Amino acid sequence: MNALRCFEAVARLGSVGRAADELHVTHSAVSQQLRQLEAMLGLALFEREGRGVRLAENGRLYALQVRDALQGIGDATRALRIRPRAGELVVALIPSFGQHWLLPRLPRYLAAHPGRRVRLQASLDLQDLRQAGAQLAIRMGQGPWDGMVQEQLFTDELVMVAAPGLNGGALPHTPAEVLQCPLIRSAESWAPWCQRAGLPEPSPAGGLWINDSNLSLQAVRLGLGVALERLSLVDGLLRTGELVALTGIRAPYAYPYWLVWPQPAGAQTPPMDFIGWLREEALRYAAERDGAAPPAASSDCPAAS
Repeated sequence: MNALRCFEAVARLGSVGRAADELHVTHSAVSQQLRQLEAMLGLALFEREGRGVRLAENGRLYALQVRDALQGIGDATRALRIRPRAGELVVALIPSFGQHWLLPRLPRYLAAHPGRRVRLQASLDLQDLRQAGAQLAIRMGQGPWDGMVQEQLFTDELVMVAAPGLNGGALPHTPAEVLQCPLIRSAESWAPWCQRAGLPEPSPAGGLWINDSNLSLQAVRLGLGVALERLSLVDGLLRTGELVALTGIRAPYAYPYWLVWPQPAGAQTPPMDFIGWLREEALRYAAERDGAAPPAASSDCPAAS
């Protein structure tokens, strides 16, 4: 395997020295592995040119197959390593939801299930649950997702937020004043909030544009401007006073959160204890968000079926 890895690196990079740097070994160690591989095969894989090497025709054909084989071994190893271990729960989710909504609530689940190991797999990409080794995903969107059972967790709202120290603490009070502040924008449209405020959407020119919710929230914390954010992400920051809501205007967000898991045929039993706990937390959050009394917590989550 060491010889094959050295051969593939030299064939791809065209240099023994660059291959040695990539593999964190010496130039002589790579050269020795190449000599041993050629001796074992009884074929010359490279043509020596001065102090350099060039792939021979045999080496070119061999390199293509070796590269595919090494890729297959790597894929198989990753697939094996991500398979859930006994008693482990693997949840795929987007980073912003995991950081701002799920993590602050997760200690309640872990306290009720002290033997449970939870692995969170955060990604902005739409993960294939079977390839990712996840039993459950929390997704944001409209769906449907092929081959998946999906259950709406909750809908979201958009709220305008700022740091309490923005502009020396002289915060805007009206929607028109809000739009005169430095704006932190993303690809999300401000049209729903502006329609409720009775104002035209601000020009897309100028200002700070950020494509990541966590970076956007950090920019707001630093007092770089105001931002229109999902309430699910800023609810905790509003409660601690790290951020403040500007005006009482909220606008509906078009993409709800969903619980998603593979359809039963040929799939693992979904983690019903965790799903039941998430349902309770979503109801609690929605009640607190809407100003109603939160539902009484159950003594324990439903047992896995």
